[in-house]
Amino acid sequence: MNLRIEKFITPPLETNTYVLLSGATAAVVDPGLAPQEVVEFLRERAAAVELILLTHGHGDHIGGADDVKEAFPAAELVCPIRDVAMLTDSSLNLSSPFGMTVTAPPADRTLEPGQSVGVGETKWCVLDTSGHTPGGVSYYCPDAGVVLTGDALFAGSIGRCDIPMASETHLLTTIRENLLCLPDETRVLPGHGPETTIGAERRGNPFLR
Repeated sequence: MNLRIEKFITPPLETNTYVLLSGATAAVVDPGLAPQEVVEFLRERAAAVELILLTHGHGDHIGGADDVKEAFPAAELVCPIRDVAMLTDSSLNLSSPFGMTVTAPPADRTLEPGQSVGVGETKWCVLDTSGHTPGGVSYYCPDAGVVLTGDALFAGSIGRCDIPMASETHLLTTIRENLLCLPDETRVLPGHGPETTIGAERRGNPFLR
């Protein structure tokens, strides 16, 4: 499969921003607040950035969308439908409690669980992993054996649920129903921290026992 995935850790909250490259086509997943390195990487490769994919609407995962859109005006900003209001409201996206006013452009397109999105030759299924936010999703590429989980599932942990609009009960349900059903060898690329696998989290994640 023609797929390359590059990870960038964007400050100040060490958000994992991913670049998906398939042929000459690229997508940026969860552009963090300082995406300059991401933009430079894509410009150096003369990549055709078609999509900016969001796993959810929190400020540290949308804060660089403006910069990426400015650098690549043809890129569509794609947001889970139930988080779309968070893009333009710093209270909803929880940036204002941190003393920041983070917003993103309005979504060009919205996605719902059960749909899919294409990046070059690759197809990514949209999985419901809401609970950390009302509309959080993960992007799963069966052919590549990779799932991008945003802030739903981490190595040894899950997304915070002690924040507005979050529900631990709901998040655990969506993780069990829509992530733990994936093959054990599936690579999990989370929104913060190191990568893991579905099998490792099924066996060892203390929140999932």
